[in-house]
Amino acid sequence: MGIGRLAVFALRRLLLAGPFLLGVVMINFTLIQLAPGDPVTILVGEYPAPPEYVERVRREFGLDRPLSERLGRYLWQLLQGNLGYSFANRQPVLSLITARLGATLQLTLTALVGASIAGVALGLLAARRRGGPADGLAQGATLFGYSIPEFWLGQLLILVFAIWLGWLPSQGNRSLRAPTVGWEAATDGLRYLLLPALALSLRYVSLIARLTRASLLEVLGADFILAARARGASERTVLIGHALRHAALPVLTVIGYNFGFVLSGSALIETVFSWPGIGRLLFDSITARDYPVMTAILLLVSATVVLVNLITDLLYTAVDPRVHYR
Repeated sequence: MGIGRLAVFALRRLLLAGPFLLGVVMINFTLIQLAPGDPVTILVGEYPAPPEYVERVRREFGLDRPLSERLGRYLWQLLQGNLGYSFANRQPVLSLITARLGATLQLTLTALVGASIAGVALGLLAARRRGGPADGLAQGATLFGYSIPEFWLGQLLILVFAIWLGWLPSQGNRSLRAPTVGWEAATDGLRYLLLPALALSLRYVSLIARLTRASLLEVLGADFILAARARGASERTVLIGHALRHAALPVLTVIGYNFGFVLSGSALIETVFSWPGIGRLLFDSITARDYPVMTAILLLVSATVVLVNLITDLLYTAVDPRVHYR
């Protein structure tokens, strides 16, 4: 497929993403504003406050305006690149999210890349040993991994590896005494990353492994696989060089599709492990009724899903040249 046609396809998808994201913003903003709870009660505190002070706080953050007016002002701010001002943190939302974005990307990308590699490898093993003990063990392990809730798995990992064995830390993303650069900083960060990344990735390892196995078993019965084996190709070449490439499209689809779920699902994991990322910020913002931060994070997740799906579609042509886009 030509580069020009790919560029036209990508541009058309990006243009269509604009109205979609606008609808997402309007729906999220409206639902969040109509949800039970008042951020003013969180800002004022538990102690009784004079009505004049409560009204002044409400007016300061624009909460005394009608919903339609607040939505219009927020959309105008977005057009100017302004995500709003955090009620609870008293700082611009953009700087607040930017400061935590690196930690979330570190966790989610590690979990998704690790889950993709481990899931494909496990699916290859299960398909190659179909009906054998290795296949049965892999099927049972993936069923268990897909069924266990992430937040509960995270607490089990903390209990075993942090409390009972004392091998790994359970909270945060780096030691206070560790240097910020160099090999020692990298190894220190890796120790903090292992448990939350494992807890976040296990479900997706199971999903990718089961899909890889099913796709491979379907492809292995095709005529071109029989022809490759008749020519004397090794089993490794047949599996990786021929079968896996033709079975990769559904696997690639589920990896791209689940990126948004990994990003949004990291909120529970970041809360369990006190990981200073966007997921933990979302959880704290829900507790504090911090409307601008909640809306901005949901917009970020939606935009990421749109972008990753576009990248996934473009990767189809690299995996299978028979795929064409108009």
